[in-house]
Amino acid sequence: MNFEFFIAKRIISAKSYKSSVSAPIIKIGIAAIVISIVVMLIAVAVSVGLQQKIRDKAVAFNGHITISNFDTNISEGAQIPISKNQEFYPKFSSVAGVDYVQAVAHKFGIIRTETDFEALFVKGVGEDYNWRYFDDFLISGRLPLYSKDYSQEVIISDYLSRRLNLIVGQTFQMYFLKSDTSRPPRIVKFEIVGVFNSGFEELDQSFLIGDIKHVQRLNRWTKDQVGQFEVFIEDYSALDQKGEEVYAQTPSSLNAETIKQKYALIFEWISIFDKNTYGIIGMMILVGVINMITALLVLILERTQMIGILKALGCTNWRIQKVFLYTASYLAISGLIIGNFIGLVLLFIQKFFSPITLDPSIYYVTKAPVYIDWTYILGLNLMTFLVCFLVLVIPSYLIAKINPVQAIKFD
Repeated sequence: MNFEFFIAKRIISAKSYKSSVSAPIIKIGIAAIVISIVVMLIAVAVSVGLQQKIRDKAVAFNGHITISNFDTNISEGAQIPISKNQEFYPKFSSVAGVDYVQAVAHKFGIIRTETDFEALFVKGVGEDYNWRYFDDFLISGRLPLYSKDYSQEVIISDYLSRRLNLIVGQTFQMYFLKSDTSRPPRIVKFEIVGVFNSGFEELDQSFLIGDIKHVQRLNRWTKDQVGQFEVFIEDYSALDQKGEEVYAQTPSSLNAETIKQKYALIFEWISIFDKNTYGIIGMMILVGVINMITALLVLILERTQMIGILKALGCTNWRIQKVFLYTASYLAISGLIIGNFIGLVLLFIQKFFSPITLDPSIYYVTKAPVYIDWTYILGLNLMTFLVCFLVLVIPSYLIAKINPVQAIKFD
């Protein structure tokens, strides 16, 4: 058996160790590691989860990359039509990594009920629309079915449903102004078949989703004209690169804009989470290291006589250092095991029961999302252990300063 490991094991298992003066300090050191790993796990899980949720919500309404005319400004209701007869539609084969492309169009209008009204856009979609994201957002009813015939079916946001007291199965009228504002507006009757809640209030308040053929008819476009194309890619981490490739492969009259460019302020805001997370990780590791150093120093001072005896028997300083490094490693690993257990229990509780809620007007989500991945969990544990171990080597050099004769007499 390894001599140093044997001594360290005897120190840890000894009853005198558990009732010694250093016991409370050692427990504090372990508690510091526990708290540090719990806080780090939660910080990373919530930070990454929040970024992914906000990103997915923005992508659900806009795609990863939007292709439109340069003069298009949806926020002001101005949309210049584009022909669907493009080389990149329906399949963007010239750029690798593009998942699919869908055509959409927008039309600004006003919903009028007996007691209230609301102004927003109809986002017109067709048979090529991918409802993958809205499967998660749907809270009642079903998704609409669009074919070659006109469909009155729409889905509205939970915000709009509560705002206008509209429920699944009801119908409502929407008014659309003509280019000649002196003429009466056009009126279209829609039927609500589903209600969704993305948690992204900025977008939930702005859109309802209906048949693109209504938008084409209201804008007097042909069936081959749309407002814009939404491009979805397979790997979000390659967004910037794919955005440049898509832009290069589209006609000069069209603009390609990534979701990051379109919502620059939002994505700049969520990127701050990374900086905050790194800061939290740094502080937590520092707290754990300081407490472990203190525990190790106390343990060395408490075992001064033992160190003197081992030196008198011919042990080198490094072999004695290894005894205490093994002991400190045991304490650190104990703290990591307990901390991981507590941290993961808390994360799974939030993941499945969501007791912690957030204000969607600030965070764009209603519940604090968590992202659990064993890669980052393992990485945090390895990083914490290695930093603690390497730093603990420094105070262990105190052993070299201990004189065997004085140490044996030490009381």
